[in-house]
This record gives sequence, structure tokens and C-alpha cells, in this order.
Amino acid sequence: MNSCKKVITAIIAAIMLFTLSPLASVKTEAASVGESIVTYGKKFMGVPYVFGGTTPNGFDCSGFTQYIYKHAAGVSLPRTTDQQYKVGTSVVKSDLQPGDLVFFANTYRQGISHVGVYAGGNMVLNATSSDGIALVSLNNSYWGPKYAGAKRIVNEPEWFTDVAKSETTYEAIKTLTDKEVITGFEDYTFRPEAKVTRGQAAAIINRVLNIKPEVMSHFKDVPKSYRFAYDIAAMREAGIITGFADKTYRPDEEMTRNEMASIIQRAFELKMSQTAAASVTYKDISASHWAYEGVVTMASIDKTGLFTGEKFYGTHNATREAFTVAIYNAMNAQ
Repeated sequence: MNSCKKVITAIIAAIMLFTLSPLASVKTEAASVGESIVTYGKKFMGVPYVFGGTTPNGFDCSGFTQYIYKHAAGVSLPRTTDQQYKVGTSVVKSDLQPGDLVFFANTYRQGISHVGVYAGGNMVLNATSSDGIALVSLNNSYWGPKYAGAKRIVNEPEWFTDVAKSETTYEAIKTLTDKEVITGFEDYTFRPEAKVTRGQAAAIINRVLNIKPEVMSHFKDVPKSYRFAYDIAAMREAGIITGFADKTYRPDEEMTRNEMASIIQRAFELKMSQTAAASVTYKDISASHWAYEGVVTMASIDKTGLFTGEKFYGTHNATREAFTVAIYNAMNAQ
């Protein structure tokens, strides 16, 4: 089971796409890193046990854990069971999470001699000599008494890795992710510079307004099965985001900052004050522009400083950060 003596000493706390379980402050769209490791490992169920095996042609126990950690999460584990037992942070049995390494003693030899990956539900995914890669219960009459402990190799981050807590937009992003108005990604990033589509905009706004549409089918490019169809229908009926003359909505089309400002002004029924019009003096938009009131309103209620400066850059595509800040400001407008 542990025939190979080579030790890979570097353990990289890598974050794998897809995802995630994150702590409460990080709302993500899929599984945690540990769950991703388990999901990947289950693809090999039934692969035969091979003493010294480290590939999908056949695994021994530590060869299996080493392989799935490397390929599912980019994490390098030592080769042998006893060496793997020396890494990570000890975890009590009652606190096991998917992806934790689970160790057993006194199986084919004395001491730590077998390792698997906790799969949730009191089950361990591991390479067994009888069934190959399989799930076994910690209550199993054979495995239960041989349980020897567990180690956590990958710790989930408490916050998005690409949004510093010192950023002026931190509070806006944290507030909206805590409320699950906008979510992050499976690699624990928020991707503040990623663009916002018309479909995403509808969903984000409707998570705040909770408008219930009467008619689901309207746009010929938005089938009822489309993931944002409900929200798009709600935005259309409320007159917040309308479609085009050809009866399309174009849900995957990115929106500009001008469009963002105008839409959010309508969604939250914000009024532009004369004081705001006098104080906001962007050089790249005039009072006659169709989005002028929305742009000025966005700037006048901004609590983060994101929209300060001589220009609004309205023709640029709206980013996730800008859209989040705009929603946050609108929700907190006096």
C-alpha cells in the first residue's frame, strides 16, 4: 500500500475552481474545495486496488489520495500514508468535512496504515483491497474500530481572495454577498472586473426587489428554462429592463455603465436633485444625454468613492464591482 518512499514535501494550499463550502461571508456558486476533491475522486469508483498504484490504472490508498488532491485541487501530498498523516491540521471526528484525510491504523500492519478522503454522511472514499475505489462507512464493523484520526489539508478562505478588506468597496461587496444578492465563484474570487450581462443584472436587481412576474414567456431568446427567465420577466413587467424591437432581450449581452445607472435609477425610483446636478460635473456626459439623470444620481449617492473623478466612463462595460456598489448605494439612498 505504501511501497513508494519518495516524499513530496511541498504542500500548496491551492484553491480549486468549483463552487463553494465557504464560510457565511463568502457566498459562492458551487462546491467547496473539499467537495470538489470528493466529486473528482468518485469518478474512479470501481478502479481496482493495485499495491503501489498511483494512476487510474490502479491505486493503493495513499496513491489515490495523492492523485485526487493533485488533480482536483493542485495540492501536492506526500506519497505514503504515514507521511500524509504528518501534514495538515488535526480534525476531531465530529468536525469532519468533505475532503479531509481520514486515517486508519492496524490494517495490514501495525500503526497508521490506511488513508481515505471523508466524503460526508459518515462515509470515506478510499482504495480498498477488496472493491477497489469505494465508499465505506465509519460505522463499518471493520473500519470503525480502526479509525485513527483525520487531517484537514485545505482550509477554506474566510473572504474573497481578490477583494482586500482595505478596499473602499469592501463594505458594499460584503453586504450584498451576505444578503446573497450577488455571489462569488468557486475559486473564492469575486472577480470585481468581470462584466455584468443583462440577464445577470435582472437576477441581481430582483433578488432585492423580489418582483413576481405574471407572464414568464415574452422574449424569443429567453426560454422558460433559462436560469434568469423569471427575473427577466419581472424586470420587463416592472419597466426596469426592457427588450429590443425584434422582441429579444439579449440576456448574454454586457451592459454599459450608462445603462447600469439608468436601470438602477428606475429600479429603485431614485430622483435626481438639483443639488446633485450642480455638484456632479463629469466631463464626458452632458445634461441632454439620455442617461444623464441616472449617472448623476449614481454619483451623488455613492458612499464608496468608486464613482468619483472627472469622468464617468459611461460607454465602458459595467463591472461586477461597479454594479454591486451601485446597488448598495441605491439600497442605502436617503
